[in-house]
Amino acid sequence: MRFLTVLSALLPLIAVEAAHPKPKISSKKLQAEIKTKNLWSHLVALDKIAAANGGNRAFGLPGYAASVDYVWEKISKIKGAKAWKQDFPALFNYVQSIELKLNDESFYVYGLTYSPSTSAEGITAELVLGPEGTLGCNANGYADLDVSGKIVIVDRFQCPTGGTLAGRVRPAAASGAAAVIVYNNVETNVTAGTLSAPSADFVPAGFINQADGLSLKDRLQAGESIVAYFQQDQIVEDRVTQNLFLESDGGDPDNVIVLGAHLDSVQAGAGINDDGSGSALLLELSKAVLKYATKTKVRFAWWGAEENGLVGSKYYCSNLEVSEVNRILAYLNFDMVSKGYFGVGDTDGSSHGSIGPAGSEVIEQIYIDYYTSKGLEVTPAILTNGSDYASFWGILNKPFGFINTGTAPAQDPCYHQACDTINNPDKETITINARAAANAIAILSTDGPRIIPKTIVNATVANTLRTGVYGVDTIAFEDLSALGELHLGCGHEM
Repeated sequence: MRFLTVLSALLPLIAVEAAHPKPKISSKKLQAEIKTKNLWSHLVALDKIAAANGGNRAFGLPGYAASVDYVWEKISKIKGAKAWKQDFPALFNYVQSIELKLNDESFYVYGLTYSPSTSAEGITAELVLGPEGTLGCNANGYADLDVSGKIVIVDRFQCPTGGTLAGRVRPAAASGAAAVIVYNNVETNVTAGTLSAPSADFVPAGFINQADGLSLKDRLQAGESIVAYFQQDQIVEDRVTQNLFLESDGGDPDNVIVLGAHLDSVQAGAGINDDGSGSALLLELSKAVLKYATKTKVRFAWWGAEENGLVGSKYYCSNLEVSEVNRILAYLNFDMVSKGYFGVGDTDGSSHGSIGPAGSEVIEQIYIDYYTSKGLEVTPAILTNGSDYASFWGILNKPFGFINTGTAPAQDPCYHQACDTINNPDKETITINARAAANAIAILSTDGPRIIPKTIVNATVANTLRTGVYGVDTIAFEDLSALGELHLGCGHEM
């Protein structure tokens, strides 16, 4: 009897839902839902969060926790959808103190992520010039140099092995250097740089601006004797952080379109273009999409710890059950969408050579068709593995597409800088990109299963992909500078 009573109470609600079904999604309707003032309101809110929390929204710090709270407050209220959080561990670093003096003259220095700390009193030693270019990539290049117990200054360079920055620190350390100072190879102010992971092979290391490095090089080559003082205290520890998700109740659960943007900033600034803009786009797009009926299920993701090496999306993709992997049809990424050119991921390889999984070229063409229909020029964006699409590519082998705005200094001088505040983004650019995203999801959530080939894997294949993460066909790093792409997505040393 109690069951019948409950059922009777529910019948009117079921009848109301049946009488008012969601309208069918369409590009025109969805684009009309996207309002500049609403996109901007999210950017203002994220900027205020950063300002109230030390100037950033970086993983492991209060600004990111507040950003999670902001997004959660928005998505947990949306009807017709399920919202959830995913905790995961990530390696956190924070430089508590750092100082570089050369002949008692102070210089700006950035503590390379995962660098060992010095002693509390720091290191005082002679500054010596390390070998340049490929010679600085292994200990053999130091054979004729006496660097034992000294502080080595060396140029930033993409070594064949070991990475751009770690590849400069290891050889000097192996040759007896007490510390290493790397100077930048571009004019942009240094605000980020990582050794990728802690290692016993490292000595304390810092990163300085190109102008300072070249000046010191000239002084040393002119015969000046320079006494260097370097001190750094850096915390390196595991901290738990979160990804956030929102998924439509309706739609085919065996065909899921995933849309993602990273929510964290670098420690150097508020990250309003990178990537408050992508996060704001997803907030408005999700609210709009969930008003309509879609044939596929649609899942929105806000990734954590992206700036630490795509950690949130890598964790998510690496921990999906095989059955869940096979339900995903495609992934769309939104990283920096409010400043610079209109970039579309070159997933068919027609401009830069690297090719995404089958179906990626379909997503690329949807974006190209949209921008060109508006009379806008499209810039093919290089696949660098520098953003969260790499996790879906390298771990899951899923078709993907992305749009972004310029990442080089000419496109956004505030990239990874303290000036990436609310004064940095462009209202028209983010609105155009948000409507391009609305057009893409309207098409894919309706016709995706027909136009995108489904990738199905078994447990063996899934495990092979997980153990071979990022063994994919990306453009050679040494070719990026020649192409003018000095910043790789979010600047990760992948």
